[in-house]
Amino acid sequence: MALGKTIGSAAALLVLAGLAYAAGVEDFYKGRNVTLVIGYSVGGGYDAYARLLGRYFGKHIPGNPAIVPEQMTGAGSLRSANFIYSVAAKDGSVFGTFSRSMGISPLVDKAEFDSRKFTWLGSVTDDNTICVTWNTSPIKNWDDFLTKPSKFGGEGAGADPDIWALLYKNVFGAKLRLVSGYPGTNDTVLAMERGEIDGLCGISWSTIKTRHPEWLTSHSVNIIVQAALKKEPEIAAVPLATELTKTPEQTQIIKLLLVSQAMARPFAAPPGIPEDRKAALLSAFDATMKDADFLAEAQKLNFDVRPVSAAAIDAMLAEVYQTPKDVIARATKAISSEGQ
Repeated sequence: MALGKTIGSAAALLVLAGLAYAAGVEDFYKGRNVTLVIGYSVGGGYDAYARLLGRYFGKHIPGNPAIVPEQMTGAGSLRSANFIYSVAAKDGSVFGTFSRSMGISPLVDKAEFDSRKFTWLGSVTDDNTICVTWNTSPIKNWDDFLTKPSKFGGEGAGADPDIWALLYKNVFGAKLRLVSGYPGTNDTVLAMERGEIDGLCGISWSTIKTRHPEWLTSHSVNIIVQAALKKEPEIAAVPLATELTKTPEQTQIIKLLLVSQAMARPFAAPPGIPEDRKAALLSAFDATMKDADFLAEAQKLNFDVRPVSAAAIDAMLAEVYQTPKDVIARATKAISSEGQ
């Protein structure tokens, strides 16, 4: 009988502890604004996905805080990643989105954080990254890309457009000149449409479908190449970068960079936030990915939703950090802007 009472008391204590735990999280978030830092300018794909998530995320956090989007552009979203990692409050009141490439930037670029230490919440989808040119450009296909001079837009070291343009230039020999410094994809797109540049690499297929579907119906752009682990069925005639490699070294470099495509629309909070709030944010992200209203709006907007869990991102980054140093060195050189 005494043992039964002891077990019953222990169970009751656990229930009370769980209730207190939940109440503590709810008390923290109730009536609070949670800042959603967006590393790109308004109108691009990262911004669109972030604002979609923000409209539903708060209702799945205990206390239902308001989610307040805030642009923080600069250096291809490295500024926002640095802010979230080092400066933002580590209390669960700030999270954000930045370039998918930030996961590997500390290995191949100048990012001074350990991407494994972010509190990853997950990614809304995986994706294919492509290169496009405007219809007036002489660069119509992969062969033109390799043989004719061109100008491609970029946003700063570590940003997708810069990484992929430099990779095609330095690894495959594309005769492009990178024109970097645009605040975001939307600004780079406008430059392409105005004829300031021929095109841009590192733009997501999902961005084209959701933000620029008229390009496809009016044949306004040429799609040169796609970078992903597998082809998008809708553009199956466009070659994969992995199909175009001619040496083992090219293949190794491409595969290292393709890790980013599996976390195409990532969201993360700072390192070291309290465990109860971390658990609440993770649970809220997963719940949002299953939210019927969220999914209905995503479908209406033609947004892909193929969620990648925080655990999957953590595992991918743990693996990529084990990449041999010689492969990392070659990849670093491949996406270097030296000699531009």
